[in-house]
Amino acid sequence: MTGSPKPFGRWLLAVCFILAGANHFLKPAPYVAMMPAWLSAHAALVAISGVAEILGGIGVLVRTTRAFSAWGLILLLIAVFPANLYVALHGWPGVDIAAWLLWVRLPFQPLLIWWVYGTCLKSPKKRVFQ
Repeated sequence: MTGSPKPFGRWLLAVCFILAGANHFLKPAPYVAMMPAWLSAHAALVAISGVAEILGGIGVLVRTTRAFSAWGLILLLIAVFPANLYVALHGWPGVDIAAWLLWVRLPFQPLLIWWVYGTCLKSPKKRVFQ
């Protein structure tokens, strides 16, 4: 195999984050509903996270902004994890999802972090024989 799977993985990652970020503006209610009560300005936080996802998705496609954008997406994924945990513990108002699925969603955060790291930050291994 001569080509690297990283460019495809980055494009797929970018599309996923851009679409997810856009959905924060197209359908903000479910995102607002999952916010823990101890946070304020729920709508503003949903909008900020949506913008961050869109910019991060675009940024990983540009070589000069890739590392900065990837670290931003990783920090964003860490930052939104408490909201996902909150939903698993307390339910997701207005969203009809089985309780067990709310728990199944949690391991996807580390997988997404791994995907961002692997496609945007991890250096390719140098081959001894090419």
